[in-house]
Amino acid sequence: MARPLKLTGAARDEALAELTAAGWTHDDAKDRISKSFRFKDFSAAWGFMSRAALAAEVLDHHPDWSNSWNKVEVSLTTHDAKGLTELDLKLAQAMDQIVGA
Repeated sequence: MARPLKLTGAARDEALAELTAAGWTHDDAKDRISKSFRFKDFSAAWGFMSRAALAAEVLDHHPDWSNSWNKVEVSLTTHDAKGLTELDLKLAQAMDQIVGA
């Protein structure tokens, strides 16, 4: 499988604009996107993580995340590329779709 390429130029700018409009934040220093998801309870948070894990497996791209009761903190970057790639965008979009955002 080909190594994903770091996003650059207009494609990067457009992708970041769409993600920030959907509630994702961008950390310039680490070139990663992050979002906090809140649910009604632990079970709902865990259900989201289970569905997101399946999406991550399909993409073969895995998030940095943590869970505390009803909150899931997600951070996405492609470590091999040292920044954001199409994989990060696809996984962020899948997570937003799971929660209906």
